[in-house]
Amino acid sequence: MKKLVIAEKPSVAKDIAKVLNCKDKKDGYIEGDNYIVTWAIGHLVILCNPEEYDINYKKWAFNNLPIIPEKIKLKPNPKTYKQYQIVKTLIKASQVDEIICATDAGREGELIFRYIYELVGCRKPFKRLWISSLTEEAIKDGFAKLRDGKAYDPLYYSAKCRSESDWLVGMNGSRVYSIKYNSLLPIGRVQTPTLKIIVDRDMEIDNFTPVDYWEVKADFKEYSGTWIDLETKESKVDTIEKAEYIKNKVVGKEGEVTDCQKKKVVKKPPLLYDLTELQRDANKRYGYTAQRTLDIAQALYEKRKVITYPRTDSRYLSKDLIPKLKNLIKKVGLEGYQEYTGNLEKIEKLPITSRIVNDSKVSDHHAIIPTEKKAILDKFSEEEKNIYDIIARRFLSVFYNDYEYFSITIITNVEEENFKSNEQQTINQGWRILYNEKEKGINTSLLANIQKGYTSLVKNANIEKKQTKPPDRYNEALLLGAMENAGKFIDDEELREQLKAGGIGTPATRASVIERIINVGYIERQGKNLISTEKGRKLIQVASNELSSPELTGKWEKALDKIAKGQLDSKKFMDGIVRFTTFIVEDVIRNKEEVIFERYNKGKNQTDFKSNSYNNTLGICPACKVGNVMEGPKNFYCSEYKQGCKFGLFKEDILMKKFKKKMTKTIVSKLIENKVVIVKGMVSPQTNNKFDGKIRLKKSSNGYWGWEFATGE
Repeated sequence: MKKLVIAEKPSVAKDIAKVLNCKDKKDGYIEGDNYIVTWAIGHLVILCNPEEYDINYKKWAFNNLPIIPEKIKLKPNPKTYKQYQIVKTLIKASQVDEIICATDAGREGELIFRYIYELVGCRKPFKRLWISSLTEEAIKDGFAKLRDGKAYDPLYYSAKCRSESDWLVGMNGSRVYSIKYNSLLPIGRVQTPTLKIIVDRDMEIDNFTPVDYWEVKADFKEYSGTWIDLETKESKVDTIEKAEYIKNKVVGKEGEVTDCQKKKVVKKPPLLYDLTELQRDANKRYGYTAQRTLDIAQALYEKRKVITYPRTDSRYLSKDLIPKLKNLIKKVGLEGYQEYTGNLEKIEKLPITSRIVNDSKVSDHHAIIPTEKKAILDKFSEEEKNIYDIIARRFLSVFYNDYEYFSITIITNVEEENFKSNEQQTINQGWRILYNEKEKGINTSLLANIQKGYTSLVKNANIEKKQTKPPDRYNEALLLGAMENAGKFIDDEELREQLKAGGIGTPATRASVIERIINVGYIERQGKNLISTEKGRKLIQVASNELSSPELTGKWEKALDKIAKGQLDSKKFMDGIVRFTTFIVEDVIRNKEEVIFERYNKGKNQTDFKSNSYNNTLGICPACKVGNVMEGPKNFYCSEYKQGCKFGLFKEDILMKKFKKKMTKTIVSKLIENKVVIVKGMVSPQTNNKFDGKIRLKKSSNGYWGWEFATGE
């Protein structure tokens, strides 16, 4: 008899098979003496479409809504049907007496396995492999500590509730809004509140009226100071006349220091990375999108095996890792960080605090840290080096001393006008040395020597005209922070406190949510910023507050977390989702507000939006060979992009614009079949003459796709 191991991806299955000494490669699985290792390809099993319950549901009409099946049904994913059949046959095989779930150790991984198990109708016992890294040591250790699969039932119920609630709210919401406003309007339990956060910020910026103000800066002999109102703590001067008055009043006059404060400030090292903080940092430092950072981190985890599981929501380590930390530090030092690890290696006992190790703040997985496998950086792409570098530095920084400095503030009074001067004096650089940041503080300070009663002449004074500024546009770093801290958008103080830890979406899904609202045309990237489109703003205008408010989504995420912990009944949660779905449909149908959305395909029947949507399949993806190439509002992309496929072609990329053309469905359909395509009427940027260009697909060094001229064809 043999044990069947089901991994989430082929690459992970190969790693596990190697450890289990399975060498006989078959079609869709690898076999050994005691184990058979097979794999899913993302979701082998998906939820049925509405028309698979009732053919009448194929027509998008009010009288069909809400669609709430008594039991939500499953079906094999048609894109990966062959692999599903292989896995199904293996599960039912008489030689298999036990199954081991080895999908990713998280909510989504649990769902992938359980849906297969349920649809196959399996009753065989199963165990759960739960690991945080894919090194050989971690896999061996995980197989030595397999747990009964039923121990993870609450996690499955949480995942199932998430999947079914997204289907009910998204499908019914999308249909009722699309029918009502005669345009394709995708709705989502998470994506719509995320869109509202962006729209609200954009509207605040658009409605912002800048106000002029002035600041007066006095130049003393040894230092400078800015005029301040000591009662309001405000340095803004409302009128130029008042600013001129202050300037003329103090120039050439002697000032006296009336207050002098020197305060020691201690900045502790930052916490370790969870996925959201890693995505925010990568966006700030390198401009990477959240999805790109996740893809790189996933490659470092799965392919390189040099970091632990990246889709974590914890920024702490568990106690069982303490004995390994010294060796991990030493290993990182060997990878080019010796100047930072040398002192740590000499310490007899590492400074382990509750900011580093805290079992109460580790749920499914601990924070992202390097693994014991040596990182051969020369073999990494530039992006992989960058992400590994910030993870390694963050890991080392938590063991460093605090950053300490003196904050020095003095107030100088001149003719009854007060001027404030600030300075920082570094005491101990501490953990900041790892980031090679420019020295903000100084080691020698003139202000440090100035005492109360000190007098100095105002040599000169300058007036600076300024304007009040609106809040910053959302970039991905800011948006991820806003999604993580949804509670701050809630007016109810008690509820806001409850939802401090309940964000919109999860670390593993936030990147795909952002990409989704870009693909459906609700927001667009402008440089690093995310800007709402007219379509996105109109949707928020007509969407009910209950649907678009971060409040409800935050409460749901918190409820899903409680289900995963066995603290809430899943049926109670789904009953609430059904009531909410019914309310959304009835609310939209009742709504009398008339807003005109742009129609996607004018002149065609707008009732059956399935034929109208951009998401028409153009063919098999040439990159992953699994997904289908789909059309979005601004690009062509692979349906497996959530699984890491990098295929994509923009309709108006820089190169196409250069030759005054657009990428069309016809061109893409031929390109993905590996054909050379003749694009007629391209315009030469040098001569402005038209020509017929021959183009073909091109894969760039960083894994993304584009096109190039097919010379010699």
